[in-house]
Amino acid sequence: MNKKMLFAIAALILLGAAVAAYLFWQSEQPEPEVAQIKAIPTSPPPPPSAPAPVPAPTASREIKAPPAQPLVQLAKSDSFVFDALAGLVGNPALMKFFRSEQIIRNIVVTVDNLPQQRVPVKVMPFTPPAGSFFTAGSEDQLTISPMNANRYASYVKIAEATDTRKLVELYVRLYPLFQQVYKELGYPNKNFNDQLIETLDDLLDTPVIKEPIKLVQPKYFYLYAAPDLEERSIGQKIMLRLGSENGKRVKKKLLEIKQELELHVNAIGGGA
Repeated sequence: MNKKMLFAIAALILLGAAVAAYLFWQSEQPEPEVAQIKAIPTSPPPPPSAPAPVPAPTASREIKAPPAQPLVQLAKSDSFVFDALAGLVGNPALMKFFRSEQIIRNIVVTVDNLPQQRVPVKVMPFTPPAGSFFTAGSEDQLTISPMNANRYASYVKIAEATDTRKLVELYVRLYPLFQQVYKELGYPNKNFNDQLIETLDDLLDTPVIKEPIKLVQPKYFYLYAAPDLEERSIGQKIMLRLGSENGKRVKKKLLEIKQELELHVNAIGGGA
């Protein structure tokens, strides 16, 4: 199993963090003040003994929300997503982790492949964490080292900071682009959202395994020693490699995303 596959699951979440930050920035901009228009008397004031008339309702001007921005074209979506991500990270040095080409396409391909046995390395939306995969023991006592989970901690924190509602709202807005790519992959009569829900369900079904998890290394790559684990989807095997605590936190975020998606199913089509 190539170590570059370890962060396939984080791709969708980190993209969400980026675009959610973009929406948050928009929502935090100060709104223009509404002009206050005072009522102008149309007749002389009544005599002191007469009861005061009921004032006419004060006129007002409503500031209408600007029309929705036109959907960005797929060919131009990379700069939109990458710029949003840069605004979230706030540190240009960290942008080296992210690949800036074909972001939506790579996410669609990754989501489509996570329930399968392999994810093509070339579609990874960003680079893996620094350092090597940590193991403990040797030969027949080989296991995943507890230290390995530390390599993913910062990514998990970014995922947890993502506003789930704004993430899904942006996903709904950009859904035609996801669907366009999905059709181009050879699914003209299927909804990408159905595939996304299937992938989320598969990841959420990742079993909780008592640690440390045993490994074998027959050749170049590490494999799970237990056949039932090695036969699971690449997405579930990635979740297991994150470590139990990281996996628990990622599952919580994935469940939030699924629940929010179910509120928008009529807007994007497909079942949940």
